[in-house]
Amino acid sequence: MKILITGIHGFVGSNLVRALKERHELYGLDIVKPEVEGVVTTYGWDDLEAGRLPEVDAIIHLAGKAHDVKKTADRQVYFDVNYGLTVRIYDYFLRSGARKFVGFSSVKAAADSVPGDVLTEEVVPRPVGPYGESKIKAEAHILAQNGAAAGQHEWSDTTEKRTYVLRPCMIHGPGNKGNLNLLYGVVRKGIPWPLGAFENRRSFTSIGNLCFVIEQLLTKEVVSGIYNMGDDESLSTNELIEVMCEAMGKKARIWRLPKGLMSFCAKCGDALHLPLNSERLTKLTESYKVSNEKIKKAIGIDKMPISAKDGLTSTIKSFGE
Repeated sequence: MKILITGIHGFVGSNLVRALKERHELYGLDIVKPEVEGVVTTYGWDDLEAGRLPEVDAIIHLAGKAHDVKKTADRQVYFDVNYGLTVRIYDYFLRSGARKFVGFSSVKAAADSVPGDVLTEEVVPRPVGPYGESKIKAEAHILAQNGAAAGQHEWSDTTEKRTYVLRPCMIHGPGNKGNLNLLYGVVRKGIPWPLGAFENRRSFTSIGNLCFVIEQLLTKEVVSGIYNMGDDESLSTNELIEVMCEAMGKKARIWRLPKGLMSFCAKCGDALHLPLNSERLTKLTESYKVSNEKIKKAIGIDKMPISAKDGLTSTIKSFGE
């Protein structure tokens, strides 16, 4: 297939190129245009408006403004990028001869915190903050172009075109520079994890599983819709630290200090503006489990090819390379 990938030089795009380049003809659309093995040509966004992009069979839309955990980014930037670029590329897709569109949203477009035990596509979206709000607005544009109402997660295809909106949870893999790196840095230095008394569970997305699912969507006739993306198993932070230590050949140092004591410390952090405050304690200890049952059923598999533990082990080992 001939495939156009926006944001091709980012973390997901770089891994996707390595996964697809042997079987497909790849083109990029990005704000930078270095030559990359496996990519025929990378175009700029001005080339889209000027009609200089090649005819392709599918478009994968990765370009976006990532979640800024430090909250320093201007709110409007999220909407200019996450919503604005989605409108431009999706409307181009509808005009083009491409048959398939794979767009990247986020579980944060659906919920900042999971209501209930596990997040499914049926949840009524209630994003919190500009990142999730801009992502759900981008989703709404795609839904509107397909005659679907806001909040729907599937629709009837009326043409030969197929649209897939993926909502991945935390993606990790070689080249990842997200929150896993921060935790890895703490664990590598031998600093004890003091929140072992909190048994939360979180879902992750291995880049290997993500690339596998994208290829399935490209090559199979799957019904259009919104799909959560994640590994099969969820892990507690304690288990994650144990996986990290095992990959590094270290002994896990987990302190199970009383929850009440840590909550008191967090409240002190609120007053004294310390790194550990109530908001951060909640984020570090809350559960965020995501169901991947819908996407597995759609592509006809019983389980993802890479287990959560194996995927995380591979990622952790890449940090030390």
